[in-house]
Amino acid sequence: MSITIKKMETDAEIRGKAFVHWSAWHEAYAGMVSPDYLDKLTPERCEKLAFSWTENTFVAKDGERVLGFVCWGDRGEEAPGVGEIFALYVLSECYGTGLARRLMDAGLKRLRDYPTVCLWVLKENKRAIRFYEKCGFRPDGTESFHPNIAAAEIRMALKR
Repeated sequence: MSITIKKMETDAEIRGKAFVHWSAWHEAYAGMVSPDYLDKLTPERCEKLAFSWTENTFVAKDGERVLGFVCWGDRGEEAPGVGEIFALYVLSECYGTGLARRLMDAGLKRLRDYPTVCLWVLKENKRAIRFYEKCGFRPDGTESFHPNIAAAEIRMALKR
């Protein structure tokens, strides 16, 4: 495998991001979120979402195949001076390969000027929580329940 991490630029990369988004939700979140929500999260819906958010996104590619992505940004007026990893997903076949860490590092590099970086993770997603802890994030005590997915999230923060 020869992995390249790069800015998402082409329609093919955007479609690849959409496929990873769809796959990752169905692979990782079955049993954690509402089955009705997952049924409604179609490849077409993920593609529409991907084309609506193209900025601040890196994709990880093996040749032309997108295997994962990371999205980052500023919290804005909600939390001035705080950066956020909005999304980080890899295909399950890439678990344990270091790919997610490479994507995280790429996103954090873009957020290097922020003294605090946060992210949200499903409270039941122990695998992801362990990964984020290895990256230096810690739960900050903030929790949110999302009725549309019937699941709770916790916020984790990385203080620099």
